[in-house]
Amino acid sequence: MKIPFMNALLLLVLLIMLGACGKDDDNGSSNPPEEEWPSDSIRVLKDNLHYPWEILWGRDNFLWVTERDGRVTKLNPKTGEVAFITTINDVDSRGEGGLLGMVHHPDFLQNGYLYVVYNYSSSDGYREKLVRLTYNNSALVDPQVILDNIPASNIHNGSRLWITDEVHPRLFMTTGDASNQPSAQDVSSPSGKVLRFNLDGTIPADNPIAGSPVWSLGHRNPQGLVVAHDKMYASEHGPNIEDEVNIIEKGRNYGWPAVNGPCSGSEVDFCNANNVKEPIWSSGSSTVAVCGMDFYNNPRIAAWSNSLLMTTLKDETLYRHQLTADGSGIISTTTYFRGRWGRLRDVCVSPAGRVYICTSNGGNDDLIVEISAPE
Repeated sequence: MKIPFMNALLLLVLLIMLGACGKDDDNGSSNPPEEEWPSDSIRVLKDNLHYPWEILWGRDNFLWVTERDGRVTKLNPKTGEVAFITTINDVDSRGEGGLLGMVHHPDFLQNGYLYVVYNYSSSDGYREKLVRLTYNNSALVDPQVILDNIPASNIHNGSRLWITDEVHPRLFMTTGDASNQPSAQDVSSPSGKVLRFNLDGTIPADNPIAGSPVWSLGHRNPQGLVVAHDKMYASEHGPNIEDEVNIIEKGRNYGWPAVNGPCSGSEVDFCNANNVKEPIWSSGSSTVAVCGMDFYNNPRIAAWSNSLLMTTLKDETLYRHQLTADGSGIISTTTYFRGRWGRLRDVCVSPAGRVYICTSNGGNDDLIVEISAPE
């Protein structure tokens, strides 16, 4: 039976529309919905920054910021005024390298201890180290090296820091593969790992490998780290596909370079043989260049409760991953501010539920933006 021309045309249009609705986006999954945010709930807190890396809500209720060229700045979160600024002189910023992650000691208000990760030059070449500094009399003094001589590169240096909220807190550090992919599977190398230390730099007795700081392996370039629901979440750059959000577990392998994203096809044998932990989210068939993360659970923005907030560089977007009640998975993903400020490096949540985002565009044009609840 012949179909009339107009009916055939309508059928063709319908099939095209259905195909478009079912088509994956560049992330390998359906486009996460984009939500608008009212401008009167956004303000620029600080400008004229140069590649900020970490924005940390300090235990003194100031914002602490690292910039890749070595600057550490303490900002008043109400006014944006600089309360303290200094430069760590032996930082060597090359490509993606420089001054990276920072975290305060739980007793920072008493001892002034803070930990930083940065790249430096040595007789062995370009390297990375974890250092404890003391904030005293408006200066950072008394550097104590926790771990040095970590391989570094112009790319894939990590690195975020986290101190757990325990009776005996532990310090976690992420490292990238520093352009040496096989090192991520080499337990004798600190590269491509999540590392775990006591706060004095010694190795906890319950680490997976006696005398080794390695907590997990098989990481490409993890640049976000946060703890919630008694789980540690890390965001990690894929190559040109499969950026990931992972739950970090003791002694687990996360697959790189043999596995990208969830185990599939020829990767399954490696996953089964190496105790690979699959991501709870991945970007699919392309990369958005995931970066800093924080956990949101505050009534100020009630709709964001129990969510991971994650910045992206290539996608220039803030992602909100709504977690399951126990935090073991992601229910849905929503995006905000795509392309509004350019590349987004890190996100920080204050105890009052305000959200701070820093850009990574370079040229002294970078910003810290404060997001608050819609009026």
